[in-house]
Amino acid sequence: MTAPTLDSPRDTWDIDREIVLTRVYDHPIERVFAAWTEPEAITSWFSPAGFTCETLDCDIREGGLWRFVYNGPDGTRWGNRIFFLSIDPPRRLVMDHGSDTDDDPNRFRVTVTFDAQSNGKTVVSLRQLHPTTAQRDGAIGFGAVEIGNTTMDGLARYLDG
Repeated sequence: MTAPTLDSPRDTWDIDREIVLTRVYDHPIERVFAAWTEPEAITSWFSPAGFTCETLDCDIREGGLWRFVYNGPDGTRWGNRIFFLSIDPPRRLVMDHGSDTDDDPNRFRVTVTFDAQSNGKTVVSLRQLHPTTAQRDGAIGFGAVEIGNTTMDGLARYLDG
């Protein structure tokens, strides 16, 4: 298995290959960042509505790997793999997300930024950069924006709970 690096061609940021989700959470930046970087936290909320997340391995650190399976409501299993490329507490995460296979050509770059607001809230921006415009369009057609928003809802429930 070849782990991606930050200096790969996936770093060239073209807006026509991008999906962006943004959400404001009524929690301090340290708590929101921890929800993304503590294994017991992220494995409890990171899945679309109606799905469960079954973790196989979880090593959240630069160079680390998280392997998990989304179990869909119809019983379909979706293997996933996330490589953690950069972790800059509590401001930014950079990771590559794809299927749980070696060298997935459809793997996409994800950058999550955390911005503390003066009122104690945190703005989370999640930017996906897909290898091609066609793949980005396919992901949108598949429901990536709606699925991503339900995952962000899961984070809100976790933080509020």
